[in-house]
Amino acid sequence: MQIDDGYLVAQLEALLAIDSPTGYTDEVVRHCTLELRRLGLEPELTRRGAIRAIRRGGRRKAARAIVAHLDTLGAQVKLVKENGRLELVPIGHWSARFAEGARVTIYSEQGTFRGSILPLKASGHTFNEEVDTQPTGWPYVELRIDAVTRSREETLALGIDVGDIVAIDTQAEFLENGFVISRHLDDKAGVAILLAALEAIQRNEIATPVDTHWLFTIAEEIGVGASSVVLPEVASMVTVDNGTSAPGQNSSEFGVTIAMADQSGPFDWHLTRKLIEVCREKQIPFQRDVFRYYRSDSASAIEAGHDVRTALVTFGIDASHGYERIHRHALTSCAQLIASYVASPIEIPRDAQEISGLKGFTTQPTEEAEQPPFDPDNEG
Repeated sequence: MQIDDGYLVAQLEALLAIDSPTGYTDEVVRHCTLELRRLGLEPELTRRGAIRAIRRGGRRKAARAIVAHLDTLGAQVKLVKENGRLELVPIGHWSARFAEGARVTIYSEQGTFRGSILPLKASGHTFNEEVDTQPTGWPYVELRIDAVTRSREETLALGIDVGDIVAIDTQAEFLENGFVISRHLDDKAGVAILLAALEAIQRNEIATPVDTHWLFTIAEEIGVGASSVVLPEVASMVTVDNGTSAPGQNSSEFGVTIAMADQSGPFDWHLTRKLIEVCREKQIPFQRDVFRYYRSDSASAIEAGHDVRTALVTFGIDASHGYERIHRHALTSCAQLIASYVASPIEIPRDAQEISGLKGFTTQPTEEAEQPPFDPDNEG
């Protein structure tokens, strides 16, 4: 099944152009909902804006869910300082090291303002080496507002106050060699992957064995994620999010990276191997990885009490939660896997029942593995 790479990239560009830090996601929800309608689905929205769009298949029960999150990292005003600048706290978990120098938009009740996040000692001509020796952390940065204000009172008079949301500019670049460099590829790239996979399925009029629930969450970066959008008929849920291409990891910026576990523990053995089998069958390049400091929509669904099999498909990102970089090869590979998985046969019929007996229950290999014969006398 051919993925429309141009469509995927166009959606990613459009998504990156919409600010959506957790807590300020209405516009990106609107964009995604309209695109799902254009693709022929009828999305449903929760009160706060999580999206569920069901594409009907051969059966309602044992449905499959594919999920990505629309929200991104950001910041929030903690205090209006006496000098008129803003003290910040992060939205989501990310280092102030990557906030220093960022251009931002402040969303106040009166409208938007532009500004920059700077270290407290920002002038090299004034502080010399102290610019480099000052600590790194959120208490050591402030937001300089691009408006006339030199005091707390003047900033408050502008309409900026404690609790206002701060969105971080993406500074997105799409290079001819296939690399994409931008903030918030986590998880705008995942959303683009879902839309591209769905577009291919719709364009090719693919029949699926069960319903597919396309889910888009709005609070993954703060741990809530897919806690309230999964319906009881869903038996398997595949999350699409970023991998971590870094020293000590096995993720790659090319192909699919299938996560075997994250900090919440192992992913479902059967669903994960189903995805691996699809990669092998369709000749989609892949690798496996384990993430130590990572959680996703899968964890929030399980912790909310949903009895679903979960797996995590990732696109390898360099410098995750910083100045992120991916390659289009990983994006199209992930979209190919998702589209192929959705169309593939159901392997566990028993999953159609929420509760049942031992009949049809799954098995895992326990036999001793075959090994090639070894002759120590001929070693070397």
